[in-house]
Amino acid sequence: MKLYCLSGHPTLPCNVLKFKSTTIMLDCGLDTTSVLHFLPLPLVHSPRLSKLLGWFSKDGTVNLEKELKECAGRVFVDSQPEFCLPERELLDLSTIDVILISNYHCMMALPYITEHTGFTGTVYATEPTLQIGRLLMEELVNFMERVPKTQSATCWKNKEIQRLISGPLKDALDVWTWKRCYSMQEINSALSKVQLVGYSQKVELFGAVQVSPLSSGYSLGSSNWIIQSHHEKVSYVSGSSLLTTHPQPMDQSSLKNSDVLILTGLTQMPTANPDGMLGEFCSNLAMTIRAGGNVLVPCYSSGVIYDLLECLYQFIESANLGTTPFYFISPVANSSLEFSQIFAEWLCHNKQSKVYLPEPPFPHAELIQTNKLKHYPSIHGDFSSEFRQPCVVFTGHPSLRFGDVVHFMELWGKSSLNTIIFTEPDFSYLDALAPYQPLAMKCVYCPIDTRLNFHQVSKLLKEVQPLHVVCPEQYTQPPLTQSHRSDLMLELQPPPMPYRRCSVLNLPFRRRYERVYILPELANSLVPSEIKPGISLATVSAVLQSKDNKHTLQSVPKPPPAPPSKKRKRVIEEPPVMLAPKPLLSGAVPLEAFLATLHKHGITEVKVEETADGHILHLQEEDTLIQLEEDGTHIVCDNNEPLRTTLRDLVLRFLQKL
Repeated sequence: MKLYCLSGHPTLPCNVLKFKSTTIMLDCGLDTTSVLHFLPLPLVHSPRLSKLLGWFSKDGTVNLEKELKECAGRVFVDSQPEFCLPERELLDLSTIDVILISNYHCMMALPYITEHTGFTGTVYATEPTLQIGRLLMEELVNFMERVPKTQSATCWKNKEIQRLISGPLKDALDVWTWKRCYSMQEINSALSKVQLVGYSQKVELFGAVQVSPLSSGYSLGSSNWIIQSHHEKVSYVSGSSLLTTHPQPMDQSSLKNSDVLILTGLTQMPTANPDGMLGEFCSNLAMTIRAGGNVLVPCYSSGVIYDLLECLYQFIESANLGTTPFYFISPVANSSLEFSQIFAEWLCHNKQSKVYLPEPPFPHAELIQTNKLKHYPSIHGDFSSEFRQPCVVFTGHPSLRFGDVVHFMELWGKSSLNTIIFTEPDFSYLDALAPYQPLAMKCVYCPIDTRLNFHQVSKLLKEVQPLHVVCPEQYTQPPLTQSHRSDLMLELQPPPMPYRRCSVLNLPFRRRYERVYILPELANSLVPSEIKPGISLATVSAVLQSKDNKHTLQSVPKPPPAPPSKKRKRVIEEPPVMLAPKPLLSGAVPLEAFLATLHKHGITEVKVEETADGHILHLQEEDTLIQLEEDGTHIVCDNNEPLRTTLRDLVLRFLQKL
């Protein structure tokens, strides 16, 4: 069993498991942190960005002013943003049989895998994961296509040139593997390969293994996966949460008795308490609005935004914010808000029960009805005529490199009355703000990450007790900035097996058993013999048929009768002779009783020598050795066949034939 690791990002995993005769990809996360090295894509012409100076090397030999721009001491690429893809050279991705998706954030690289590698398999995901994943992909494509950039920057990727660039861009890894965003056509083609599954539904893969999704408690439809054969079990835990938020609670009991547990997607903010961050978010928002400023919340169009809106719903009246407008701007805003209300069976019990009252499970439905929350596809059209300040705007993208958020950064960044509140943990807020410096607006960092922290996962692993744990190497050592915090890492016995991008792990257990079925007519012909009290044994002569990874014992076919013919045409046409199997022997040869039997047959001079495995009997007069061992008896007798036959028959008296 092997594990190929194609992603270096622990919360955006992409691994390939070779288990029995199947090749299974576990998630295909897209590392979008690479876009932080690019300039923002403004929706309207930005005089500030257009006046940025081009970059050239200090000695003046390299001039890339058309590709690279300098801003506030950092260098940015001036072209369409590109993404860091999962590794595609480590193994032949066309051999992948199935892709298992754990949540909608971990499927963003799917079109790159299914459309450009010769993939012909099936993708398995829950319905909310598919539908919300589709929304996030379409939103990403929409952001890119709204502001197309014709020029493509590639010269800076030359290793010799990249070494000359100052700042973070100099240290960017695998830049030649970065790719532009896929198209809407590629999204539709990729998602047409998805087969929907429900929690605890068992799916057979070629008769070899069975896969089943379990609720992970992180987001709508998010799953952990069980991959098992008759005698082995692998659990894949990715993006799980034990907190009581809107999704169904995490199914922990089904993870027990795992041979290997692959662990990814822990919290990116182990020291930040989500409840504390929500409180800080609300208080900073209220403070800014009371002072007459606007609040900008860069966020994804699904996920944490549902919890933020629910928190604000309870907070608005007590904070006297009833007249403040809340805007949610995204090409998929309407669909996202509607989907959250119709996937009732994927919600926690508290929200499910509201559907039968009937009430909408999320309170943002009431905010929309009372006009406190308004949603728009973009800043153009209705929004521009209905927009009033001070207000709160939720919009994407959290990287601040594309989407409507770029316009609000340009619009509000010059005033210290305004505040930007970061709630998504995927991007460094300082790197996100870098191309907007100098910035007057206030910045608040309230990352809300509900995924498992190290304390919770240690407790979980003690309860489910897998034999082996495999995890990203980042989880086996403290963070670089807090090297003294041994509580911010996994400390297990035995130690977890770490992996990094491009590593191949031989998982530490071997398959020892295989299930074999026996046909009823063959079973009827068996005659068991009792070899010990309560234990019976039967020998079987059969033909083993293996088909679709299922093994069956069938009766030995009888040879067809020879056709009546005077002359035989060819020797090879004769049916093969089926020899009767030799009987198997069981039991043990007791030393004292065997010596007495030898004595009765006139063999008296016997020298007995004890060995580690049994005894050696030296028949001195006959110059013969008899080795009595636990699993066999050997008679060493030269040129005396009658004596050897007699001794063999004496040994057989003590053994049982099967």
